[in-house]
Amino acid sequence: QVQLQESGPGLVKPSQTLSLTCTVSGFAITTYNYYWSWIRQPPGKGLEWIGYMTYGGSAYFSPSLKSRTSISRDTSKNQYTLQLSSVTPEDTAVYYCARLDGPITEAYDYWGQGTQVTVSS
Repeated sequence: QVQLQESGPGLVKPSQTLSLTCTVSGFAITTYNYYWSWIRQPPGKGLEWIGYMTYGGSAYFSPSLKSRTSISRDTSKNQYTLQLSSVTPEDTAVYYCARLDGPITEAYDYWGQGTQVTVSS
């Protein structure tokens, strides 16, 4: 029933801003106690949490990425968007959106399929 789908360009040039949108269907992103997350996996490395948007519209970010990261949402479209500025090749990764069932359960119960983003000139 609940589906998440990432969309956005697969290639971004260094120094530019990466922008990805997660479209959620089957569940309202304003639903109490659910958080809407961005997670990435660079090639050959583990998963890295980027940040999330709460059901109430507050955003929180990984300390390592906080200065470059923004998350916004459009509740009329049931979408939320990641923006990562000043990208470098180290930002190349598969990017996922995921629902966090929290704060009680705190489990990522639904994930998008992931989208490859390559930073290259």
